[in-house]
Amino acid sequence: MEDTNATRAQRHAALGDPARLAIVDELSVSDRTPSELQALVELPSNLVAHHLDVLERVGLITRTRSSGDGRRRYVHLRRSALVDLVPGRHLTAEPALFVCTHNSARSQLAAALWKHLADAPAASAGTHPAAAVHPHAIAAADRAGLDLGDAHPRHLDEIGPPPLLVVTVCDRAHEELERHPGWLHWSVPDPAAVGTPAAFDGVVEELRERIAALLDNQAA
Repeated sequence: MEDTNATRAQRHAALGDPARLAIVDELSVSDRTPSELQALVELPSNLVAHHLDVLERVGLITRTRSSGDGRRRYVHLRRSALVDLVPGRHLTAEPALFVCTHNSARSQLAAALWKHLADAPAASAGTHPAAAVHPHAIAAADRAGLDLGDAHPRHLDEIGPPPLLVVTVCDRAHEELERHPGWLHWSVPDPAAVGTPAAFDGVVEELRERIAALLDNQAA
């Protein structure tokens, strides 16, 4: 992990220069010769050569000889070297438990999205469960192609031994249960406090984005 993070840090440092970032942006759509890059980024040839050396040293580019004019070299972006640059931990699809206070909206939606996006089991629970799932949550799920028709709130104590992946999706539940340092926490605003369909739709989109990021975009 330390070696991987050291490499990532070196690549971030290389991309921290505006000229090198411009070069990588150009190479993301087209292979270029150094002279073409010089014209595109409007820098002298010695500076372009320096920037290419830096990018090559950290594994972001390769250079190959032209199969046409052997005097030319083309610069190629190593796209695989960019994959791990976005910060974050990525998990494989596995059973998950989502927890909020009332288990009437956020945790129910999160569990439904996890089942849909990760294709893995998911459950939800609350620390103080409500009597029923919020009707706006059911409607938002339906608009998103999810089904909460048979869902009902449950207390966390009813779940039994939790899976390895547990995510609290409201601050109140997280603060009540903060003795679980291995659990994840997503500070998602309570849509019921606003009460509009748009607020519930917004929670669906935020949860979808968070789950996709956790799965390393496997579910996006």
